[in-house]
Amino acid sequence: MPARTGRARGRRGAGILSLLPSAADYRALPRTWRGDLLAGVTAGIVALPLALAFGVSSGAGAESGLITAIIAGVVAAVFGGSNVQVSGPTGAMVVVLAPIIAAHGRGALALVCLFAGLIVLAAGVLRLGRTVSYIPWPVIEGFTLGIAVIIFLQQVPTATGSHGHSTNAAVAAVETLRAAQWPKLGWSLLLVAIVVVVMLLSLRIHPRFPGSLVAIAIAAVVAAVSGMPVDTIGRLPPGLPAPVLPSFDLATVSALIGPAVAVAALAAIESLLSARVAATLADTGPYDADRELVGQGLASVAAGLFGGMPATGAIARTAVGVRAGARTRVAAIVHGVLLLLIVLVGSAVVSRIPLAALAGVLMVTACRMIAPRTVRTILRASRSDAVVFCLTAIVTVSVDLIYAVLIGLLVAGFFALRQMARTSGVHREELPGAAQPGDERIAVFRLEGALFFGAAERTLERVAGLRDVEVVILRMSQLQLLDATGAQVITELIASLERRGITVLVKGIRPDHRGIAERVGVIASLRHRNHLFEDLGSAVAHARSHVVRGPGVL
Repeated sequence: MPARTGRARGRRGAGILSLLPSAADYRALPRTWRGDLLAGVTAGIVALPLALAFGVSSGAGAESGLITAIIAGVVAAVFGGSNVQVSGPTGAMVVVLAPIIAAHGRGALALVCLFAGLIVLAAGVLRLGRTVSYIPWPVIEGFTLGIAVIIFLQQVPTATGSHGHSTNAAVAAVETLRAAQWPKLGWSLLLVAIVVVVMLLSLRIHPRFPGSLVAIAIAAVVAAVSGMPVDTIGRLPPGLPAPVLPSFDLATVSALIGPAVAVAALAAIESLLSARVAATLADTGPYDADRELVGQGLASVAAGLFGGMPATGAIARTAVGVRAGARTRVAAIVHGVLLLLIVLVGSAVVSRIPLAALAGVLMVTACRMIAPRTVRTILRASRSDAVVFCLTAIVTVSVDLIYAVLIGLLVAGFFALRQMARTSGVHREELPGAAQPGDERIAVFRLEGALFFGAAERTLERVAGLRDVEVVILRMSQLQLLDATGAQVITELIASLERRGITVLVKGIRPDHRGIAERVGVIASLRHRNHLFEDLGSAVAHARSHVVRGPGVL
């Protein structure tokens, strides 16, 4: 007993150690450090305008977006489960955070970060990382499309230089368009147009060209030289603030626990999806889903302590880093360090960036999130996939991202169960070998596919309606899935046939089905244990002897 206890403790210890950083994370660094350094600088340049824009769009402020990119970017890189994942503020998180900040104020942000980070951390420790693989592709693409639409709509107030009052992005966009006034509307739209044109042209120059940064720089120069009356980012702190543990009371915790769970769910889903995609972009090694949750949880906690936002993996910045040569987590660390240097040296310059320019960056980013080829593929794949995709996208835009994922999962599950039920069936077969007298009073039925709660009743109705038969043989060897409902229906079927004087023989219960068949009562419902067979020949021989000897004979 002490030996077994020691081994169990050893396994638990090894499991916990696998969630922590190790020297193996940097084993390839002597060969890859040049590529990692260049990739980190490239990712940092791309991340700067996005971090500013996401911070402003969420309502937390540009400095919050920068703090998140720096603190969370480094913490997630060190503790996360991906070798190349770049983390920070993302559009999906902005979609969830914006209404939370609008309802509870910026003061609630630190607590939401703390609670959400602890939830994600606990999910990693509990080894829940692989659950993201159960989210169907149409659901993922549906809420990605919905997020893109919301991000675009959220930029309309900033792009027009006015403000709406609704927490719904679509309604707020309409309100701001009605309230927009000249000449501020014209100046703001001009800056947006400059950013859009420069970013689109940059795509033709080179995929790695920092189009968003160049676009913002041009827009800022134009606004400063012409003296445009447009809103700017405003004063930024010349460095990182000191970490502060937020104060809270029971009422505050009760009000924020629901939003924190929603933020945690999104952070986990988006980070794991991003890490999974990142692992396929280049030969950078596999990712550890549970460790990734631990890293992202710690990143959100750390960001909250410094005044940042909840963090997630950012697939766009990760892809930029990988294409620029990132092979180890040093690239993501360099990305965070570069942003810190920019804050320390250039905060005065960054503070003069027009908000309309950031809105233009996010509008282009939102449009690039939509892949027309992917949308066409899903819509043409099947009717059920198209329904799940469209429903998820619509609910994301009109209601809430988390509800959209849950509803998408439920609808996708319904279609999957319906399809599984259609593959199940019961088929009557001819008796093997040469026909013998009395064979017409023996019926052999082959059960196949899945006999579960969605298919059991319909599948066995045909057997229950038999007439002029003395023996029924149920072949269960080709039954792939059997749940408690299916086993109960078989039990009731056997009991019903036996009450009518029809002897039931069961052939070929699979080993993985035998336990549930015994527990639910399939075997106990047989007239005799001898009516359970391993091969069809023996079952048919017994059935023929039963017919010859007459009813009532075992």
